[in-house]
Amino acid sequence: MSRLACRRAIAAAVAVFAVCSALAAPHARAQKKPAAHAPDVFDELYTRGKQANAAMKTLTARFTETTTSSLLTKPMIARGLVAVERPSRIVLRYTEPDARVVLIDGNRMTMSWPSRHLKQTTDIGAAQGRVQKYFVNGTVDDLRGQFIIEDHGTGDKASTYYVTMVPKRKQIRENLVRLDLWIDKTSLLLDAMKMTFANGDTKMLAFEEVTPNAPIEPGTFSLER
Repeated sequence: MSRLACRRAIAAAVAVFAVCSALAAPHARAQKKPAAHAPDVFDELYTRGKQANAAMKTLTARFTETTTSSLLTKPMIARGLVAVERPSRIVLRYTEPDARVVLIDGNRMTMSWPSRHLKQTTDIGAAQGRVQKYFVNGTVDDLRGQFIIEDHGTGDKASTYYVTMVPKRKQIRENLVRLDLWIDKTSLLLDAMKMTFANGDTKMLAFEEVTPNAPIEPGTFSLER
C-alpha cells in the first residue's frame, strides 16, 4: 500500500471516529440560549452532540464504502462493520470483497490486510490530538476556526441534514480537501460521509443500523478474531 493510500485510510478512520464522537446524539436536546445570531443546523447538531458526549460510550454500525479514483475504471465498493468505544478506540472490520481490518487504539492505527500480506502500524497522535481539541473538547467556534462549514439544509434524501466542511489549514488540505456529512433528521445519527482528497479521489461511507451504547463483543478491538 502506498503512503498516499495509507494517509487516506488514516483520514477515513479518524474522520469516522471524530464524527461519531461529536455528532451522534440521538437523545440529547440542548437548552437554547439567546444568541446574537440564529444558529444554523450544524451549530445545533454540535451542541446536542456535546450534551450527549458523556452519555455515549460505544457505537456500532454497518457501512458501505465507495471509493472513486482516476486509477479505477469504476468505483470500488466494500462493506463491513464499524465499532467505536470511547474515548479512543475504533475498528473498521471489512467483510467484502475481502477481509481486512483498520484498528485505532489510542494514538496507534494498525491496518491488517491478509490477502495482500499487509500489516502496518502508524502513529496518528497528531490527528487524534486535533480530534480531541476541536471535536471533543472544543467549541463550535473553535471548529469554525479550522473549517469553512456550510449548512445546506435538507440533503439529497429528505430525511437528512447536509453539511460540508472545508479545512482552512494547508497541512490538512494537502490530503483532505472536503468533508461532506449527511445526518438523519429524526435520530441525529450519522447517515453518510464523503471525503474528497487533494487529487480528486473520493471515499464515501454510508451507514446503516447505527446503534449508540451498543454492547461490544469481546475481541472486537483486536486484529485477530
